[in-house]
Amino acid sequence: MPRPDICPYNAPFTSHLRGAYLMRLHSVYVNIQVSDFDRALGFYRDVLGLPLTMSDESFGYATFETANVQLAIVKSDPGQVGGHTGIGLLVEDLDAEYERLRDRVSFTQAPTKQPWGGYMALFVDPDNNEFYLDQLLAHHA
Repeated sequence: MPRPDICPYNAPFTSHLRGAYLMRLHSVYVNIQVSDFDRALGFYRDVLGLPLTMSDESFGYATFETANVQLAIVKSDPGQVGGHTGIGLLVEDLDAEYERLRDRVSFTQAPTKQPWGGYMALFVDPDNNEFYLDQLLAHHA
């Protein structure tokens, strides 16, 4: 039986919300819409180097191992793919990753120091889904 002072997700309630249930969200997966499943599978596995954890070609779905969130590709209609995803992929050394990928990936922005102090590049996958490639807490002049 759940305790009234603890929500089902083990997040304590603040005193002014006691007795109410709040939803505590956890990001566990992100689906990327792709038009060509085999091409996308090769890009994310072979070009970006993400470890494949599951693939079902008949369903048009594959998942890749990342540190915090499961990244997946989903076969979709061509009209549903492409554009800025708002998804950032964090790397330890942006310059090294940029050099490793630059001949195999289409970058829309080279590594650039941001006004807020970050250091990031932008790239697109074969369906023109755009991603951030980010190095946090970078100290570049």
